[in-house]
Amino acid sequence: MDPLTSAAASGIRARLESLDMLANNIANTSAPGFKADREYFGRYLSEEATQSPEGTTPSVQPVIEKQWTDFTQGSITPTGNPLDLALNGKGFFAANSPSGLVFTRGGSFQVSLQGQLETQEGYPVQSVDGKPIIVDNSKSVEIAPDGMVRQDGQDIAQIAVVDFQNPQALSKRGNNYFYLDVSNVQPEPATSVEVQQGKLEAANSQPAESAVRLVNIMRQFESLQKAIAIGNDMNRQAIQEVAKVSS
Repeated sequence: MDPLTSAAASGIRARLESLDMLANNIANTSAPGFKADREYFGRYLSEEATQSPEGTTPSVQPVIEKQWTDFTQGSITPTGNPLDLALNGKGFFAANSPSGLVFTRGGSFQVSLQGQLETQEGYPVQSVDGKPIIVDNSKSVEIAPDGMVRQDGQDIAQIAVVDFQNPQALSKRGNNYFYLDVSNVQPEPATSVEVQQGKLEAANSQPAESAVRLVNIMRQFESLQKAIAIGNDMNRQAIQEVAKVSS
């Protein structure tokens, strides 16, 4: 494969990866606390290219080196639901899933029939002492900015809000959850964060921005397809010329 066609094909592959990532961002624009994915671009120099003859310029291929999660805060919107909680500042709620501890910025909680505060998926929300939070279903729930849960003026439990020195150590799991895939990283109590009751944090993926990026990706696809077509035409002409000379 000639350098032009090879570079264009590699560019299309990178754009397909970007398209998958962008589609996920668009699909979750209405998910509370969702954090958009971004990408780092780089250029790949193959081992064969490093051994190219002296005086020639080896070709490099564009690739997505890695995806990263944008943890910037989304806008906070009032809902009026006392079990909706938003975090103003850096931090995550912790919940106990069947496969272990998970973390989320989506604070759309509920109370089970047994009085347990849990996520929409039924994961118990963790208190600062690591235990589930049990409330009286028949009474209203008040939640202070520090996460303290109160009923009838009595302290019930304090919701755990944790943070990480490097949030990029978190990996995404379905339904807007994160989990730790690095064993030597541990959550720490969040310090500069406020729990706001009756509100939810919106996704930080903006539909308008995603639409603009989608248009740009499609234009890049068109340009790369034209480059491949030009490369094929050049190769065909070169073969035809060689055939004429040989005959």
